[in-house]
Amino acid sequence: MKIKNIIITFVSAIAILFSTSVVSFAKVVGDKIILGAAISLTGKYSSNGVHTQNGYNMAVDRINEMGGVKVGGKTYKFDIIYYDDESNPKRAAQLAERLISQDGVEFMLGPYSSGLTKAIAPVTEKYGVPMVEANGASRSLFTKGYKYLFAVLAPANLYLDVAIETAVALNGGKGVRIAQAFEQDAFSQDVRLGILDAAERTGSKIIIDDKLPKELNDMAATLAKVKAVKPDVLVVSGHTKGALTAIRQIAEMKVDVPMLAMTHCDAAKLSKQHGKNSQYALCASQWHKTLTYKDDFFKDGMTYAADFEKLFGYDPPYQSAESSAALLVFKDAFERANTFDQKKVRDALAATNMQTFYGNIKFAEGGQNVDKPMVLFQVMCDDAGKCENKVVAPLKWASAELIHPIPKWSER
Repeated sequence: MKIKNIIITFVSAIAILFSTSVVSFAKVVGDKIILGAAISLTGKYSSNGVHTQNGYNMAVDRINEMGGVKVGGKTYKFDIIYYDDESNPKRAAQLAERLISQDGVEFMLGPYSSGLTKAIAPVTEKYGVPMVEANGASRSLFTKGYKYLFAVLAPANLYLDVAIETAVALNGGKGVRIAQAFEQDAFSQDVRLGILDAAERTGSKIIIDDKLPKELNDMAATLAKVKAVKPDVLVVSGHTKGALTAIRQIAEMKVDVPMLAMTHCDAAKLSKQHGKNSQYALCASQWHKTLTYKDDFFKDGMTYAADFEKLFGYDPPYQSAESSAALLVFKDAFERANTFDQKKVRDALAATNMQTFYGNIKFAEGGQNVDKPMVLFQVMCDDAGKCENKVVAPLKWASAELIHPIPKWSER
């Protein structure tokens, strides 16, 4: 491991030496538009990193099969250079330098997670490299004044506020008592800020405000408090591993709570891992396959999901869907710009206003998508133990009625 780190440091140093003279040979090679991406293929974010890469690859293949990208009267195909950032922000920043300074990449796709996106964004901004990212939702990304960062997903502070508003509505408009536990990463802390805002707005009260352990492997201390004080809502945000830990320990400890709302449920494949123990969990999602958005490449969410499952053998989580959408945005911008000039492509990205199978995409000045709401789905299981994720909020998109309160363990 030490030898590997030395090699990485050396490569990064060489990249910095050449940073003032960026090679441009990899911008377009023959009929290929080369994009760069640092992805978490190992480390704690590896499962979501694979979902991200699968979404990118599916979109590249589909766009290339359907005529590619037309610029300046010629047709081009997408290709991607990948490096493994090992779920490490420092490594991600080094790899962004390498992709730009050594590999000559002039257009980037984002990594997985807000923390890694925050590490890469200063690098792409320094070189004027447009980056379309699909998995960094921290609202602090959009307050730095970045001009070359564009995110197709809704910001993190909006992930779970709809859960609090729904709980309050079910409580006759009166405030509710909230318990919450969050990972200490940029994304989860912004989700927390959104809950604090929602609590203040609805007259609700935070009665437990805990940190998840770094390895996301034990939240028994928080759950013991929940059993003691009996909140109306339990909110958990700790990416895939945190969601799996929460469901496992809630079942083990037989914790009763009227509403459980979490992030990253679909990426965690809760029902596959924990069966009926995952039932009734409310899951914040950027996308669900039953939504009725459409485009010419993937048609709609149900078609995308079926095609994705044929390729990869599992139902796509929203991380894959939003990653595919990032390629559709790049294609659209290249064709409207009708050039590979980075500044003109950046300006075309800023003017994006389109619908994809994933949702509407329109960027505010800070680079965040302001035209697509979050949804909540609930895990629902039949008597045979077969579970499905069904959209229950907002009501405009609901395909099923919310089950509330969650039945007590003694009644299941």
